[in-house]
Amino acid sequence: MKALFVVDPLDSLDPAVDASVGLMLAAQRHGLEVWVCGPEQLRAADGRVLGAARPVEVDEPRTARGPRWDVPRDWCRSGPDALLDVAAEFAQVHLRIDPPVDARYLHATYLLDLVDAGGVPVTNRPAGIRALHEKLVALRFPELCPETLVSADPAELRAFVARVGTAVVKPVDGFAGRDVWLLHDDDAAAALVGSATAAGQRHVIAQAYLADVRDGNKRLFLLDGELVGAVLRRPDAGDFRIGMPCTAAAPDAADARIVAALGPLLRAHGLTVAGLDVIAGRLIEVNVTCPGGMHKTDALLGTDLSGAVVRRLLHRTTSTTNPEGRRSA
Repeated sequence: MKALFVVDPLDSLDPAVDASVGLMLAAQRHGLEVWVCGPEQLRAADGRVLGAARPVEVDEPRTARGPRWDVPRDWCRSGPDALLDVAAEFAQVHLRIDPPVDARYLHATYLLDLVDAGGVPVTNRPAGIRALHEKLVALRFPELCPETLVSADPAELRAFVARVGTAVVKPVDGFAGRDVWLLHDDDAAAALVGSATAAGQRHVIAQAYLADVRDGNKRLFLLDGELVGAVLRRPDAGDFRIGMPCTAAAPDAADARIVAALGPLLRAHGLTVAGLDVIAGRLIEVNVTCPGGMHKTDALLGTDLSGAVVRRLLHRTTSTTNPEGRRSA
């Protein structure tokens, strides 16, 4: 059986920490042939989705150094491209393009809709990614979140910062901590809000700053809406943004409440893998476009989150295959 990873260029991935590499390695360990392609290498003809993909063999990491694996310099080997029928050739497809969900990303989701409709599990389901914006879906649960404002109006945002005292402001389409600012109620706030919104032309998210972030941000790993692991991350020295995983996290009653609220929604939209970011029992973000952290956590704690994802998809594939080897629709 084969697994297809629709990913960004391999040379842009850090194999010591990248969750996509961890999933490739897990698929390989479970006897799957690993193939990769970029979103621009997908095409559709006569109702079939074809991919110009190439096989990849991932070298085993030697040891772990905290949340980083020790990997060989040349961490994988790849073969020549081949044009393959995705639904016919692959047992599972992993959509692993980094956000934002821009035109490049969206076009890939529409093509992969056809694969998903053909009975091949696509993780995460393309329609689910389009339906639940990872930065905004938390707004459906205001009682679980810190006080939040989404706006492009600099004056409104400035008033929000003045009222809450300190706020974290981030772009709606941001990721990996890029362009995330900590704003205080001072003279600099007006200029920073104006820049963040491109003078009122771009929406941003402003959230009341939670000082408890100094004690850590929990990443809750959900598989089909169920909690399968948790890790604690703390800000790096001199930076309010979250750094690498540092220790296991013990889920508490507040975390359980968040998972109970989000789990059914994620399952309903086919978002098999998700990472919930939680600070002091408050939901900050729901990562679904290219959920990360599993490979780092497996290195740090000796868990097998990446393997759990692959096994779940394998079970789903075998349970939807009839005795003749054809997938049920």
